[in-house]
Amino acid sequence: MGQWEREGTGPRFVVGAGYALYRGPLADSTPHRHAAFQVAVAAAGGVVTVADAAGVRHRGAAVVVPPMVWHRMEPVRRVTAFFVDPHCAFADRLRAGCGDGVTVAPRWGDLAEEDVRPFGLLPSAVVDVRLWAAMEALTDHRVALPGLAARVGLSPQRLRALARRQLGVPLARWRIWRRLARAVDALGDGHTLAEAALAGGFADQAHFSRQMREMTGLTPSEVLPVLRASESAGRPRPAYSRRAT
Repeated sequence: MGQWEREGTGPRFVVGAGYALYRGPLADSTPHRHAAFQVAVAAAGGVVTVADAAGVRHRGAAVVVPPMVWHRMEPVRRVTAFFVDPHCAFADRLRAGCGDGVTVAPRWGDLAEEDVRPFGLLPSAVVDVRLWAAMEALTDHRVALPGLAARVGLSPQRLRALARRQLGVPLARWRIWRRLARAVDALGDGHTLAEAALAGGFADQAHFSRQMREMTGLTPSEVLPVLRASESAGRPRPAYSRRAT
């Protein structure tokens, strides 16, 4: 039984512990890169198409994009896109099955939220415990890098190096990713776009929109109707961890 049959066909947008999920239509996105693994899963019998930075089109029932890889999603009527944080345990399974670039991965064609959720709070086996602790502390956007590094007993240079080597993501980009997660969570709580921008630590709504488009190819205005539809369907929201998920 495919993912769409197991989870229904209605729109959904949720931020969980260690992952986020978008399910719905997708217009032609702009080139972007995010601080997470993306698994784009087509509706049953369909395909998704992802173009990489060189313009090569990768088509399949499921496509995996590693962190910080430039790509563009082509329009599709229904897609489920998982954004998996690189320091959680599920990311290890994705690393094992893809290379450094966009990868067609039919094995994930039946991927569902319940497959990802249990691994969201578990740490990756490849992430140094000091880096894990620093990423937990990044939930507080007021912490400067020198103070963050001092908390975990590392120099700022060493902390940056660990993040790049073990996660493939600069900490500055990771900080923006966490801000986006907080802002989207605020939207799910019923706040306006402007209020959500402030909750995420962005200067204003326009700043929030630019950063989200750059990192996901979507804008808050595009996501909001899907998020509201998901909430109105009466689905329980997952317990969102305030750790650096």
